[in-house]
Amino acid sequence: MKNAFEVIIAPVLTEKTNALIQEKKYTFRVAPGAGKIEIAKAVEELFKVKVADVNVMNYLGKTRRSGRTGQVGRRPNWKRAVVTLAEGSIEII
Repeated sequence: MKNAFEVIIAPVLTEKTNALIQEKKYTFRVAPGAGKIEIAKAVEELFKVKVADVNVMNYLGKTRRSGRTGQVGRRPNWKRAVVTLAEGSIEII
């Protein structure tokens, strides 16, 4: 099992995720190889809360062109997790 700091990379803060906080749903950018159980344990360990549910989404990195010749490259693929809490709250801001 990975360290909790390796699983949870950063919180995702947008207007939509801020609205989800009212429903006790918190959004995090997580390691691409992390599973739902691993994410739940990492959030419980880091923030001392009780997790009810975890939903994950995989995002494909965007294609980008750069330079004079228009070479094509890609941004890295990443994973996002929406964690629903059963007990407690997380102070992100």
